[in-house]
Amino acid sequence: MSDTANKNGASAAKRNSIALTEGPARAAARAMLHAVGYTREDLSKPIIGIANTWTEIGPCNFHLRILAEAVKQGVRDAGGTPFEFNTITISDGITMGTEGMKASLVSREVIADSVELVARGNLFDGLVTIAGCDKNMPGTVMALARLDIPSLMLYGGSIAPGHLDGKDLTVQDVFEAQGSYAAGKINDAQLEAVETHACPGAGACGGQFTANTMAMACEFLGISPMNLSGVPALAPEKTQAARAAGAMVIELAKKNLRPSQILTRASLENAIASVAASGGSTNAVLHLIAIAHEAGIELTVDDFDRISTRTPLLCDMKPGGRYVATDYQAAGGSRLLAQRMLEAKLIDGSTLNVSGRTLAEEAALAVEQKGQDVIRTAANAIKPTGGLVILKGNLAPEGCVIKVAGHKRLEHRGPARVFDTEEACFAALQAGKLQPNDVVVIRYEGPRGGPGMREMLAVTAAIAGISELSETVALLTDVRFSGATRGLMAGHVAPEAALGGPIAAVRDGDIIVFDIPKRELRVELSDAEIAARMKNWQAPAPRFTRGVFKKYADRVASAAHGAITT
Repeated sequence: MSDTANKNGASAAKRNSIALTEGPARAAARAMLHAVGYTREDLSKPIIGIANTWTEIGPCNFHLRILAEAVKQGVRDAGGTPFEFNTITISDGITMGTEGMKASLVSREVIADSVELVARGNLFDGLVTIAGCDKNMPGTVMALARLDIPSLMLYGGSIAPGHLDGKDLTVQDVFEAQGSYAAGKINDAQLEAVETHACPGAGACGGQFTANTMAMACEFLGISPMNLSGVPALAPEKTQAARAAGAMVIELAKKNLRPSQILTRASLENAIASVAASGGSTNAVLHLIAIAHEAGIELTVDDFDRISTRTPLLCDMKPGGRYVATDYQAAGGSRLLAQRMLEAKLIDGSTLNVSGRTLAEEAALAVEQKGQDVIRTAANAIKPTGGLVILKGNLAPEGCVIKVAGHKRLEHRGPARVFDTEEACFAALQAGKLQPNDVVVIRYEGPRGGPGMREMLAVTAAIAGISELSETVALLTDVRFSGATRGLMAGHVAPEAALGGPIAAVRDGDIIVFDIPKRELRVELSDAEIAARMKNWQAPAPRFTRGVFKKYADRVASAAHGAITT
């Protein structure tokens, strides 16, 4: 170890990479690293991997090259040497409504696997992952849990809201405008105006959709630095936040503070409570169960219902509310929400954050914006219970998830309109074939059947954009929803149709009942009738017979178990 490294106090942090960089037997390895600009002194310091999900395809990750440079400078300033590498990402917003959307959830597993492989292959002493879109965050955190080296995940930050006619816009408004256009409610010029104003620059989709939900959940989970991750993508202070994150990982490496000490049962329950309190995305159910699995902690869909039932809805955020993620951060962000929740004894303040502070200590640093009404107190809650509900019944024996933030209907009874693909449903919707009170059923699109369990925002937003349907139609499906989805929509129905789940037995006209107070989703058929219909049922032929989708379909678990690949 060099004198420079010792003076920086970094020697204690260089635990793994010694085997890669030190001694005469490593001369060839050092020679190859010299070829790309690393000096002998660089290699004597702790080696910190920087996993970047940068891409030119979409705004969520477009700016991450800039952030990566700032993270690397923070690592250097703190006495380490950064090694940046890239991994893949899929833009949910761009692929939505197409076959390409099937790649989205699959990408979570590929991201986790690729980060794990590069980190294990290069014996990093620490790791910073930089994530921007929906599957980046859980994918990289799953890798951190597997690796269990000093590490953190930094969120690239939210996009700023667009503006049109005095109204804040997000991409949700574009999808809903598509529905309004199909119904003849707006014209070409009006649709184009929404399209061109909704996304003004880089950053992840602006409401409390999946990206911002998971970014916030990871702050409460402790694996992301609270207050730094939430800084908006193009805010001037984001570069400073990224440099601070780079320095932070060196401190984690010196202390050997690892994900296994941060990702605990208590921190997972804190994360679930934050999702419930903020009206966050139903995708958090899949992702937090998957993270728990990688951390060796048992977590089930029932835990989400239990925690959400005791957690009031405190954040007035889109898609169900009024505000966007930049408003949340300005109001006081996750520190303020944590403070509100600790005051009401809704979370455990003793859990650790990668900052080295406890959650209670982070909450004590909250600075509330004067006059803000984005984040409320428990005494002034929007609703007495949280935004997530788990329903079970003869249509979903393993459960399904529904988001109740932003709508008032707690019961619905209506005839099924059954579609075996998303495209068939969307075509019927555009042709005006759906009727008020219908229960739309979309199946054979689950983790295995899709494969890939794509999101249904194109359909759900189109329904929301048609006034006569938005408050009368319900929907259930074995796939996922975007965090931007609003309305009476039940997703993750398990077992899925491709596995012979009861959803496969439903026919047009069957009466389906949503009963949220009773936590029940059922079809008005006897068990004997369902069994009779399924007697001659055969699984559909796989949609892919080779490649990554076949590998995924062969290994993926039920949505009730996080759609992990085992």
